[in-house]
Amino acid sequence: MKKSILLFSLSVVLAAGGISSCKDSNGDSGSPTTGTAELDRKALLTQWADSLVKPSYQRFGTKLTALKTQTTAFTAAPTATGLQSVRQSWREAYLEWQKVEVYEFGPAADVSLVNHFNIYPTDAAGIRQNIASGTYNFELATAIPQQGFPALDYLLNGIAADDNAIVQSYVATANQRRYLTDVVAKMDQLFGGVQAQWNGAYRSTFINNTGTNAGSSLSLLVNAYSRYYEHFLRTGKIGIPAGVMSGVAAPEKIEAYYHRGALPLQLAQAAHATVQSVFNGRAGQPSLKSYVDALGAKDSRSGQPLTKIINDQFAVSAQQLASLGPDLYVTMQSRNAAAVQAYTEMQKAVRLIKVDMTSAMSVSVTYVDNDGD
Repeated sequence: MKKSILLFSLSVVLAAGGISSCKDSNGDSGSPTTGTAELDRKALLTQWADSLVKPSYQRFGTKLTALKTQTTAFTAAPTATGLQSVRQSWREAYLEWQKVEVYEFGPAADVSLVNHFNIYPTDAAGIRQNIASGTYNFELATAIPQQGFPALDYLLNGIAADDNAIVQSYVATANQRRYLTDVVAKMDQLFGGVQAQWNGAYRSTFINNTGTNAGSSLSLLVNAYSRYYEHFLRTGKIGIPAGVMSGVAAPEKIEAYYHRGALPLQLAQAAHATVQSVFNGRAGQPSLKSYVDALGAKDSRSGQPLTKIINDQFAVSAQQLASLGPDLYVTMQSRNAAAVQAYTEMQKAVRLIKVDMTSAMSVSVTYVDNDGD
């Protein structure tokens, strides 16, 4: 969908009265004209920085450090016990990653953190070639699917037939040990730089950029939030492997394909729960929900607050997502219609976020949707 079409669609929605709001339509000022505490954008941005982004990054950083430690130990002396330990650290870090992936704006967007951390399916053939040659550059576009958590999935779970064969492959191949180490080191380096900026000057830059125009902090976070739900969660975790776009189910394109079992669905559920918690925030504290409520945005079809409609749809989507367990790979093989239905329910939330919420907040959608919906 082209951006011009999208902006036209937003205008049509507003003209048709899809939502109503008591907000001032001028979104370029640093403070809302109402002057109410509920509409204090700086307070909202401060809450995001200090209670969402920075603490989430801290928790993920701890998990990533543990993964690096276990990787170092395993590559120094590959054993079956060491393999289990590094796998456990990978699983824990991967689950924690679902709680920070949504913050792809500012320093994270500058280095394309998501691209380096979680583009799947991984390029197994490319990884094998890199190991064989001993030469690779993780900054090349072609190397994006050869790194991050999906590459670690292959390196720890799929590079040989069973655990004993995996261990022996590391014992026998120095380049393979180095590749595993380099993948984790690249993740540590990139994330460390992003976290350092949030712990430094970027926090002040973020909370003081209080407009709603493109490039403002509110626009950056709202667009990152909407894009994450639409592209990375709805489409990436469910839509593509369910074959919604292609018409053919492709369960081999799920997250954590080589590990399988319960983990792929756990990752999707953790991501969805993060989207919900980020929207609602903490009781009594500024959040996207409290901000939209303060604008008085309502769904004109029902007269109910827009945030209630969004939360209700989140609940339906989460319930449908849970029905895909316990093994997402098996579900997409045996009852893929349930996965398609989960996508459909999430698509309803996409409209509420991307059209209704952004319109109420006077925030323009700045990313391009190529999914054709």
